[in-house]
Amino acid sequence: MKKMLESIAVPVIAVLIALVISAFVILAIGKNPIQAYKILLHGAFGSKQAIIDTLIKSTPLILTGLAVGFGFRAGVFNIGAEGQMGMGALVAATFASNFGGLPPAIAIPLTLLLGIAAGAGWAAIAGLLKAKTGAHEVVTTIMLNWITTYIASFMVTGPLVTGYGSPKSPEISTSAQLPILMRVGAMELSAGILISILAAIFMYVFLNKTTTGYEIKAVGFNPYAAEYGGISVSKNIILAMAISGALAGLAGVTELMGVHHRFLGELAGGKGFDGISIALIGQNNPIGIIFAAILIGALRTGSNEMQFMGVSKYIVMITQAIVIFLVAADRIVRAIYARKKVTA
Repeated sequence: MKKMLESIAVPVIAVLIALVISAFVILAIGKNPIQAYKILLHGAFGSKQAIIDTLIKSTPLILTGLAVGFGFRAGVFNIGAEGQMGMGALVAATFASNFGGLPPAIAIPLTLLLGIAAGAGWAAIAGLLKAKTGAHEVVTTIMLNWITTYIASFMVTGPLVTGYGSPKSPEISTSAQLPILMRVGAMELSAGILISILAAIFMYVFLNKTTTGYEIKAVGFNPYAAEYGGISVSKNIILAMAISGALAGLAGVTELMGVHHRFLGELAGGKGFDGISIALIGQNNPIGIIFAAILIGALRTGSNEMQFMGVSKYIVMITQAIVIFLVAADRIVRAIYARKKVTA
C-alpha cells in the first residue's frame, strides 16, 4: 500500500510543482495565472464539446503511453511507437478503403486486428534484431520510424492517392468506422476511447496476473537472473516489442477508424513520442497512464482557449516538460539511493 501511494504521490506532486513554476512564468509575461488556469480548466472540461475534444486527444495518447510503458517494464526502450502507429493505420486504411462490402460486425474487428498486427510485426523486427544480434532498440526503432515515413509518403502520393491538396488515402468504408458515442456539432467522440481504456485494463491484468507478464517483467528487471531461472530472454524481448508495437498500432487504427476515416501523411503527428512522457508521468502503470494521458489531453485542449487571453500555448509545453523532469528526477534519486544502500 505504501509503495502504491508513493507511485501516485510522485506524479501528483510533480504536476502541482509544475503548475506553480508555470504560474511564475505567466506572471513574468504580465498575465494572471489564476485566471489563466481557470480558462485552461474551462477549455478542457467546461462544456460537452470541451470534454469530447479532451477525450479525443487523450485516446491515442493512452495507447502510445501503454506501448512505451510496457516496453519500459520489459526492459526495452521502444522509441518507435510513432512508426508503429503509422504502419498500423496505413495497413488498416489500405484494407478498409478497398473492402466496403463487409458488414460492420466483420469490418470493424478485422480492421482493428490488421492495424494491431501491422504495429506488432513492425516492432518485432527491432525485437528480433536486439535478441539475435544485440542491436540496440533505440537505434533500430528510430530507423524503422523513418522507413515508415517514406513508405507512407509513397503510398499516399502513389497507390493510395486520391483528390487534391495534402496527400491522403481514400476514405475507409462506413462499415469500418467506429461507432460514435457523443457528438456536438462536427465534433465526434468514437468508441476509440473505450478501446483504449479496455486496453489499459487488459495490460494491467496481463502484467500482474499472468505467467507471461511475470516473465516479461522479470526479464526487464534482471535478464541474467531471469535466464538463470529458466526464462528465455530472447523470446521475451521479441514478445515484449511485439506487444508494445501492437498497442502503438492500435493507437493508429483507432485514429483512422474513429477520427480521420482516411490515412493522412502526418497521422501520428508526434503522438508516438508523446507516449514516452505519458509513460513516465504514469509511472509505467497502465492505470496511471490513463490519467496521465487525460492530463496531457486536457492541457492541450485547454491551452487553445488560454491563448485568447494572451497566454501562449507553449506555457503548457513548459508545464509538461517540468512534470517529466521532476518524475524522471525522482527515479534518478531512487536509483542512486538504492545503489548507496547496496554498497553500504
